[in-house]
Amino acid sequence: MPRISGIDLPRHKRIEIALTYIFGIGRPLAKVILKKANVDGGTRSDNLTDEQVNNIRKVIDGEHKVEGDLRREINTNVKRLMDLGCYRGLRHRRGLPVRGQRTHTNARTRKGPRRAVVGKKKAPPK
Repeated sequence: MPRISGIDLPRHKRIEIALTYIFGIGRPLAKVILKKANVDGGTRSDNLTDEQVNNIRKVIDGEHKVEGDLRREINTNVKRLMDLGCYRGLRHRRGLPVRGQRTHTNARTRKGPRRAVVGKKKAPPK
């Protein structure tokens, strides 16, 4: 089981898919990385040689931000917006959608579960 960027890649999966388990690497970037490392995307992750794993590791470490570094950068960017007090920062601070989505209905992912309003009666059955 190869270990890249602190993540154990899953066994028995194509390396093209297994790389997506690393935060910051999706399918398109995985294809680019494998092309630069001269590794076939159809190779199973448990069939990789040590040389192939090292090539993949060099490409990822040298050219891409992944895992902890990427998470840290994203968090600092959000924190910067919040400190500036700009509109996007205020939305982050209040836990509301940031990119212009409606909030009258929906937005439950950002707002969390509904809170019951005290004193509001349920509508009678029709």
